[in-house]
Amino acid sequence: MVRRLVPALLGLALILMAGPVGAQDPTLQRQILESQRRLEAIREERARLQAEMEQIRSQVRSTSTELRNIEQQLSASRAVLAEIDFQAEATANQVQETTGELLRTREELRESQAILHRRVRDIYKRGPLDALRVLLGADSFANLLTRYRYLQIIAAYDRTLVDRVAGLEEALDLHNQQLEQSLAELGRLRQTKLGEVAELRSVERGRQDALTRFQDRERQTQSRLGQLEADERRMTDLIDDLERRRLEEERRRALAGMGREGPSTLSGADAGSLDWPVDGEVLYRFGLERRPNGIVLRWNGIGIRAPAGTPVRAVRRGEVVMAGPFEGYGPTVVLSHGGGFYSLYLYLEEIGVVAGRTVESGQVVGTVGGSQTPEGPHLEFQIRAPVAGGAPQAMDPLQWLKPRSRTP
Repeated sequence: MVRRLVPALLGLALILMAGPVGAQDPTLQRQILESQRRLEAIREERARLQAEMEQIRSQVRSTSTELRNIEQQLSASRAVLAEIDFQAEATANQVQETTGELLRTREELRESQAILHRRVRDIYKRGPLDALRVLLGADSFANLLTRYRYLQIIAAYDRTLVDRVAGLEEALDLHNQQLEQSLAELGRLRQTKLGEVAELRSVERGRQDALTRFQDRERQTQSRLGQLEADERRMTDLIDDLERRRLEEERRRALAGMGREGPSTLSGADAGSLDWPVDGEVLYRFGLERRPNGIVLRWNGIGIRAPAGTPVRAVRRGEVVMAGPFEGYGPTVVLSHGGGFYSLYLYLEEIGVVAGRTVESGQVVGTVGGSQTPEGPHLEFQIRAPVAGGAPQAMDPLQWLKPRSRTP
């Protein structure tokens, strides 16, 4: 009987000594950790973009710059959601695996406990002297050694069975803890995702608002561009007409023997020596200005920011050939300095001179206006000068005004 029992017990002992199945997948854990690191990096980048957005708004940058920033925030928010989804899926897989391990461990524990209970009952039935009776029943010394060896194997099996039950109980407790932690992590990830979805929707609303502003600004800029081009054509026609009338008057005086007009008060030699008509920051420069949205504006003068009502002074002695409202530029003063040289003072609020009079250098010709323009209160100052003996052309006023460090 002992000889038949021992091989079966040995096989069962080997199975029990194999230990409980179910360690966490290290590859999955590593992927989750890498995803968490990526998530932190993406959130840091999004925080940087949000700080940059505040700086953009405080500096009154263009809407297109704001739109580009929002597009980057959208990309970062979507990346955050992708990482959270990955972590949630991986955690859900962990929950599923842990639940499976939990069920398997419980089944193994029930089986091992049943075997242990049967062994305890068998030991109890045979009594404490059973091992002694087995040894005394040997009919030879060799048989005694064999029976002693089998009793050692059975005792080792019993100890292994007790350890197996204890190990399975510990494993069951560990799987329970892992399951609770994974479920808690999954719940946290779901709550985080809800917050991220709300953040994404907020950024998307901001993007739509910025896009609407961008489109409105583009339409306004297109309208402004057409308006400026039309205003400039009218101003060029005005200067051409004034120059034509000046030349006709000069010919008339020559035919009448009245002599030529007085010497020009402005010439190419005066470049870089003129006083500024008003003190202030340069808003825009002469020439082409390319806006961030691709629109190109051409300025034929410079814009000088100054508070509305600030006195505007003549840069040189000259005759007032125009002093009144001009379409597109509002109240306007044009001085002729002779020889085809003109200085123009645009976007005035009030005019302080009369057409046909002569003003001296530094004399007030009006006050700063322009409050209704997109640029706000400012003066646009232009210089027109003849080129190669031809009609007066718009020149860069900064080449004629005294240099100063405050110009951008």
